[in-house]
Amino acid sequence: MKPSLALRGKEEAIRELAARRRTANPRVFGSVLHGSDKDGSDLDILVDALPGTTLFDLGGLTEDLTELVGIPVDVRTPQELHERFRDTVLAEARPV
Repeated sequence: MKPSLALRGKEEAIRELAARRRTANPRVFGSVLHGSDKDGSDLDILVDALPGTTLFDLGGLTEDLTELVGIPVDVRTPQELHERFRDTVLAEARPV
């Protein structure tokens, strides 16, 4: 299934899961944003880590979102993005 289709109708649930895992501002980036996603692509989600967020929170969010949408999800924070394309991703990312 294309990630853009898997995402539809699940935006509110994604925001709720992000909040439960001590993150905020979930945004879509990557192939879904550019309309180039294909069957087998993953869903790229960018989140802001809140104070106290741990790697367990981010890993748990990845698992929660993968279960919710039924396809692989890649969760990243802005700090994890390579500096070469960080500014572009931050400028283009679309809120969930």
